[in-house]
Amino acid sequence: MSNSTDQRMPSLDGIRAISILLVLYGHLSGTRHFPVTNATYGRWFGDVAHLGVYLFFVISGFLITSLLTSEREVTGTISLKQFYLRRVLRIFPAFYAFVMTLAIAAAWGGAHLTGRDFAYALTFTFNYSPDHPWLLGHLWSLSIEEQFYLLWPVLFVFMRARHALIVAIAAIFASALLRAAIRAWVIHAGPLVLISKMTIFPAMCDYLAAGCALAMLRPWLLTQGWYLRLTSSRWLMLTVPVVLAINRVGGDPMAILLGSPVTNVCLALLIESSTRHANSLAGRLLNWKPIAFIGTLSYSLYLWQEIFLDRSSSAWMNAFPQNMVFAFLAALASYFVIERAFVRLRRRLRHGAEPTDRARSHAVVRAAPTAIQRDV
Repeated sequence: MSNSTDQRMPSLDGIRAISILLVLYGHLSGTRHFPVTNATYGRWFGDVAHLGVYLFFVISGFLITSLLTSEREVTGTISLKQFYLRRVLRIFPAFYAFVMTLAIAAAWGGAHLTGRDFAYALTFTFNYSPDHPWLLGHLWSLSIEEQFYLLWPVLFVFMRARHALIVAIAAIFASALLRAAIRAWVIHAGPLVLISKMTIFPAMCDYLAAGCALAMLRPWLLTQGWYLRLTSSRWLMLTVPVVLAINRVGGDPMAILLGSPVTNVCLALLIESSTRHANSLAGRLLNWKPIAFIGTLSYSLYLWQEIFLDRSSSAWMNAFPQNMVFAFLAALASYFVIERAFVRLRRRLRHGAEPTDRARSHAVVRAAPTAIQRDV
């Protein structure tokens, strides 16, 4: 496969690493022997585990839309069949291995999970489950991802680019409005009911939509001097404390309504800056091999960490620091035994579907502003 088709966007694995490390920190808090307890977690920066998920949503929307845009630029069309095949090969093998492991544990009495829990998990609808048991509860975010994969490419194929952009921008504000309304109206019903309502797709799609909007606007934005100056400025790092401050008060309905769009814009700008300026201090950190490798493991870590970072368990394997060791060992096994083989298969399938060199070179000028992350 040519280098052009293997190109990885700089810094994105590093940003994935930040995303999963935020999730791990949030889930570590309250586990035995970890220095941060439930009482102190979130005191300064709010629920950073959810912030890590939101960051990954923005990345996902950006990458998926970039891939779709690039395919249309190069080939003149988008193959939904190939898109969904790539998604299946990327997501399903490790996911079903994880679910099967928990099903065996439940059958032996080692996990308290019901058939309904597994039904929600296997159908990627856990974000609509009325309760989120710890071992499978994190699948609410993967369910939202899968629902996004199901809906957005179809809309993108059958809508004009301008209309798709309007839909994405509208979703940024409509989703925040719905989430704020849910927070205001059902908070009295209790935390479990609130969680099940807050994680429905229409109430959580704004972060994905922000990434989509960035990908569609990016070719135009990169021709604007003000945008280039803004995303090159060191002052852009001030968006980090802004995001953390908004996250700290994120449970307030007005903070959701007004703060979520600001958070989306800030995260999009940080992604743009870090990917375009890989030689900056932040860029070098994000592209440092150990950090980038954590980003490569992010999906495996996301799946398996919940088993070991269980703050309600008194088991030895759930105490810090061995819980982190076990989480990384499980992620490494998942990646090298399961995921990497299917990543290679995806590459071979893509190689067979590559356009000719003439078609690729004809499109490179138009597609240049949108770099591709091939292993998304």
